[in-house]
This record gives sequence, structure tokens and C-alpha cells, in this order.
Amino acid sequence: MKLMSWVRTVSFSMIALGALAVAGCGGAGAKGPEAGKSATPAADASCSVAENWCIEHGVPEDICAQCNAKLAAEYKKKGDWCKEHNRPQSQCFLCNPKLEAKFAAEYEAKYGKKPPKPQGK
Repeated sequence: MKLMSWVRTVSFSMIALGALAVAGCGGAGAKGPEAGKSATPAADASCSVAENWCIEHGVPEDICAQCNAKLAAEYKKKGDWCKEHNRPQSQCFLCNPKLEAKFAAEYEAKYGKKPPKPQGK
């Protein structure tokens, strides 16, 4: 039991370090009506954005709380947060796999094609 706790702690630490290294997606590089409203730095080469879509997480870029700490704080404040997977509950494909299909359907309706598969669920 203690080993699993240690493994989770190390895994979370590695994910957090990776997130710090990437330094977030979106911001000034975002497209659409929400462009320029994000407080995160502009997208860099490690952040893949197609249309208004976070390829890494499979949700619209302008609501991707995994890429935008300010949005994450807002989701947490509203009580919409999955503590186990460190993302909004309303975007947690790990707890609710049907959400991935919901966001994919929204993308397909808007852009007329299937979205790229999320790389970092």
C-alpha cells in the first residue's frame, strides 16, 4: 500500500515538473473570439493547437484548464475539479470517457472533420 502511494507521489511530481517545463499552452497564440483573453504565454513549439483546439487534452483551447492555470483556478472555485486526475471534472475523460466523445462531436460539428486524438489525456 505504501509503495502505491509513493509511486503516485513520484508520478504526480514528474507530471508537475513536465507541466512546468512546457509552461502551458494557448494565450496570445489562440484563435477565435477568445484570442488574447488568456493569461498564459503564447503557444510554443511544444504546444499543438489546431483551430481553437488543444490537441494535447482534447478540448477547446479557450477552456483547457490543464494548459491555463487561471482557468484551472476558476474551475476549482466553481467546484468543478477532479482532484484525482488534476483537471476539471467536466473535462475528465478518465472519470467519464463519454466526455471525450462529447467534445469530439462539438469539434466535428464546428469544423466538419474529426478532431485529432488527445495526446495527453
